[in-house]
Amino acid sequence: MSFLRDSARLKQISLLLVLSGLAISVYLSYVKLADADVVCAAGGAINCEVVQNSVWSRLAGVDIALLGALAWLVMGATLLLETRFELLAGHGGLLVFGISLFGFLFSMWLIYVQGGILQAWCLWCLAHELAMTLMFLASAARLRLLLAI
Repeated sequence: MSFLRDSARLKQISLLLVLSGLAISVYLSYVKLADADVVCAAGGAINCEVVQNSVWSRLAGVDIALLGALAWLVMGATLLLETRFELLAGHGGLLVFGISLFGFLFSMWLIYVQGGILQAWCLWCLAHELAMTLMFLASAARLRLLLAI
């Protein structure tokens, strides 16, 4: 686990997580905006359609997948530009940590909604929530190194 002590490696891992999270968010946004069927293994408690079309899939009238894509874009841009701008060099790690912390907490809420309220699971959503959780852990480890705690 030496990569946890290597800020450059954690940044690479974070960028890969940004790509995966962004891809999932963009796909789910496309499905919603194009009114297309989501590709999802259905059966038993797995039902992406129920989750995607529930009242919980929007926040203040905005599709949650679009908000996720925006969060991934901001985190990715911050990671890519933090060596070019003094403000991001000093505070980029904290910004990514803050966004991923909020994303992680919101993901835990969405997992509760899927299992506790809807009693239906979306595999795409769970993959996105896993990516956000890993992003939170990577950003926390990276912030720890940047602050030399």
